[in-house]
Amino acid sequence: MEIINRIPRMMSVARELKARGKRIGLVPTMGAFHEGHLSLMSRAREMSDTVITSVFVNPMQFGPGEDYERYPRDLARDAELAFTRGVDLIFAPPASEVYPEGFTTYVNVEGLTDRLEGASRPGHFRGVTTVVNKLFNIVQPQFAFFGRKDAQQVIVIKRMVHDLAMGIEIVVGPTVREEDGLALSSRNAYLSSEDRKAAIVLRRALERGRALYNSGERDAGRLVSAIQSLIESEPRTRVDYVSVNEVNDLREPALIRSDRATLISAAIYIGDTRLIDNIVLNGEL
Repeated sequence: MEIINRIPRMMSVARELKARGKRIGLVPTMGAFHEGHLSLMSRAREMSDTVITSVFVNPMQFGPGEDYERYPRDLARDAELAFTRGVDLIFAPPASEVYPEGFTTYVNVEGLTDRLEGASRPGHFRGVTTVVNKLFNIVQPQFAFFGRKDAQQVIVIKRMVHDLAMGIEIVVGPTVREEDGLALSSRNAYLSSEDRKAAIVLRRALERGRALYNSGERDAGRLVSAIQSLIESEPRTRVDYVSVNEVNDLREPALIRSDRATLISAAIYIGDTRLIDNIVLNGEL
């Protein structure tokens, strides 16, 4: 397995692979691998001739006061784990390579990025779409693999790929969880033992929303209130948002329709750690 740090080298390898008719699968990540990342690599291995994983902690998608500087980084560990899932190449460029002096070009997906994560983290999705677009241009994959935990990110990237006619299939892997239901996240490492116990309330609250829907509740506002109330019953948590949105365009329906895939998502703080999770009703992303 080769680790590539330079864009020209990565582009040269990608061109050679495509000239040989190889199907390239890309798993874009910020490193700090857990089973969620590894499951995407395994899926990529099944679908691709060559699996490339990018490891890049993208400064453009972090806002002021967020955890860019302390975000976990351990490329040697990540490489060992990626090797166990059959990854062929790791692309791990420095920030100065991705955003050289004079960089002024950005990608914006309008309409889908001004709510949920976009409202809480202004500029976040401009950073995501810009770097993913650049990774796609460098690696030239046929397939790109993303996890459902970052549901809005998946929706935004799918729209970008469609609107810009990129011809890349976006493959969405399921959220991987701990035994108690907490979604795996690199940021879980920030949680103290007491915060970790409290964090499970996020999943419990979303499941309460699902149960209410399954019992006949269709009023989105009442579902949001019930979910938020359960989260707030845990004194160590602070709600950022709870929202019900139709998957297609992220509009907020007053009533949930059974013929439309609907995203119920939430973001909470436990201390200084921000966690997100979601469920999807009536379909998939």
